[in-house]
Amino acid sequence: MKIKVLIVDDSALIRSVMSEIINSQWDMEVVGVAPDPIVARDLIKLTNPDVLTLDVEMPKMDGLDFLEKLMRLRPMPVVMVSSLTENGSEITMRALELGAVDFVTKPKLSIQSGMREYTDLIAEKIRTASRAKIKPRSLISGVHASEGPLAPIRNPLTSSEKLIIIGASTGGTEAIKEFLMQMPSDCPGILITQHMPEGFTRSFANRLDKLCKISVKEAEGDERILPGHAYIAPGHSHLLLARSGANYITKLDQGPPVNRHRPSVDVLFRSAAISAGKNAVGVILTGMGKDGAAGMLEMRNAGAYNFAQDESSCVVFGMPREAIAMGATHEVGPLHELPGRMMTYFAAHSSRALRV
Repeated sequence: MKIKVLIVDDSALIRSVMSEIINSQWDMEVVGVAPDPIVARDLIKLTNPDVLTLDVEMPKMDGLDFLEKLMRLRPMPVVMVSSLTENGSEITMRALELGAVDFVTKPKLSIQSGMREYTDLIAEKIRTASRAKIKPRSLISGVHASEGPLAPIRNPLTSSEKLIIIGASTGGTEAIKEFLMQMPSDCPGILITQHMPEGFTRSFANRLDKLCKISVKEAEGDERILPGHAYIAPGHSHLLLARSGANYITKLDQGPPVNRHRPSVDVLFRSAAISAGKNAVGVILTGMGKDGAAGMLEMRNAGAYNFAQDESSCVVFGMPREAIAMGATHEVGPLHELPGRMMTYFAAHSSRALRV
């Protein structure tokens, strides 16, 4: 059974290119194209698609307004098609908050040599979206219907030696937001790799910085890692942890992709194993593929304590599943419990250290 895709874009050229790309895949087919959300609404009823690709900026009805209505009335996997601009990245971040599974930037139609790579990217995003777990609207944006808004938890740890190392992919922007919103202002320093292209990571960091008690920024490299601060890998580079004397610092590397990703979670986790060892706590969140699993195992072997998000709370369980299967994790739990469990571990570990 092929994945049925409905394309919604006001550009006839983009609709044509996207249709050609999707129909060239053995396991998917375009069941309809729409120039605006009004036409799309009728085609959804007619074709019952498995995945919708949706342009961010649309005529007649804004893409975000349409997405919000869609996720409330007829939840389904949506991949946003975004322009690579500052405004486009801000809108895309909002689309992910509203429930879009993922996004892809619009193809650079003048660069034919890159179309094969772009074709593979779109196909992968659609395949992943077709398997994604679409959550009810009440569970989106980090608010659990039975729990109310998340409040920061207390940090039982005073040592600045501890570090939190996080990796995520599909569904990760919202998972990271929920996780960080529970972090107290004096929590250990946090390093994060989220699979995201250049041009979007800065908007992601800025949005989190406004929402969280802690300071969140896009990593610049060679900066001292401070408690109460989170550093997000920029879309153009791997993020690594390093030491400079008594301090931990960030390092950026533009080496080749690892597991087809740059930034790669494995690269970050391996650097944490080498530079922090038992002072690190690893967290692997929702995402497709296996990036991070091998690196997390290296962290565990170096003495780190590791957490994985459970299947029930993941949009896509791929990355946590691989880490669990490798024996890289110590605890597995729902997303909203992980920060509290982590602080419990810190408290117990700190208490043991004081007794010694």
